[in-house]
Amino acid sequence: METQTVEVFKTNVKQKRQAKRLLNILSQQFPLCRINFDLEDCDKILRVEGNNIRHEKITALVTGHGYRCDILE
Repeated sequence: METQTVEVFKTNVKQKRQAKRLLNILSQQFPLCRINFDLEDCDKILRVEGNNIRHEKITALVTGHGYRCDILE
């Protein structure tokens, strides 16, 4: 049994419609992951929970759509 991993990213996504669009894109690429944004947080948090999360791919997808995306350590 694989353990769930949680990765947290700092973004510059500000609007709900932007977050919704990115959630649709990320959900297609990572269908087995739970993905959400916390736009109330000052860091505009993107949270991804699942198995075998490839944070490099998530960062590339988000930045490829014109947004900043940095993994929080």
